Amino acid sequence: MTSGGLRFGFGTNGFADHRLNDALSVIADLGYAGVALTLDHAHLDPFAPDLGRRVAALAARLAELELAVVVETGARYLLDPRRKHEPTLLSAEGADRRVEFLRTAIDVAADLGAEAVSFWSGVRPSGLPVSAAWERLTEHCAAVLAHADRRGVTLGFEPEPGMLVDDLTGFERLHSRLGDPPRLGLTLDIGHCRCNEPLPVPDCVRRAGDRLVNVQIDDMRRGEHVHLEFGDGEIDFPPVLAALEEISYRGLVSVELPRHSHDAPGVAERALAFLIAAGMEGPPA
Repeated sequence: MTSGGLRFGFGTNGFADHRLNDALSVIADLGYAGVALTLDHAHLDPFAPDLGRRVAALAARLAELELAVVVETGARYLLDPRRKHEPTLLSAEGADRRVEFLRTAIDVAADLGAEAVSFWSGVRPSGLPVSAAWERLTEHCAAVLAHADRRGVTLGFEPEPGMLVDDLTGFERLHSRLGDPPRLGLTLDIGHCRCNEPLPVPDCVRRAGDRLVNVQIDDMRRGEHVHLEFGDGEIDFPPVLAALEEISYRGLVSVELPRHSHDAPGVAERALAFLIAAGMEGPPA
């Protein structure tokens, strides 16, 4: 479903209790234009056998349902069953596993014709100096970028509250350290903008500008990194959607509610209705 020039999607991490094919069917039937696919044990496990065959089957299913796709890499326990999101690109041990996973995600994205692969930095390990953390992150991001260049895949780096790169300033610093590569864009979570960015949310969108390649959308409150259904937080959405239109953003705008799988079809239906209405309302006069 589109609103003006915007295309709305829904994240599969909000359908954790569904088989992937069932989740895609529900998302498409509701009228979404795309899906944000989190590679995970339940949804296209990148470490299970016959990945190539399963990716090919998924590509055919997405085409049948006319769903665009972005690939998300934020599964909680995919790489370590005991430590959430570990190892990261900042880990003293295992960072190479994260790099290899991201390379696999890029390969999957290339074979799916995905619009972007989204990833983040990770939390700075205790005892690791900030300067050393930035060196480690830059080195590993360069390795990931090299593979993305080889496969022709766009990357969307996501500032994440609590991580080394947690805001737009951090993303801009990383982008500069890497030489301002055209293949590296920005994944912007609208909720995160309200949570910890100093600018109003629409101004965050404008600041992102043409570097924006992937948008996650959810409601949130200042200082609380909790993804909420629309209307349960503090964000005024019509000006946000208007700002996305203003910068001529044409990527997916995907609902990001990873803790709402208990009511996934209902949440997805309510979310799309809200976004369509907010898009029609437009910015204040």
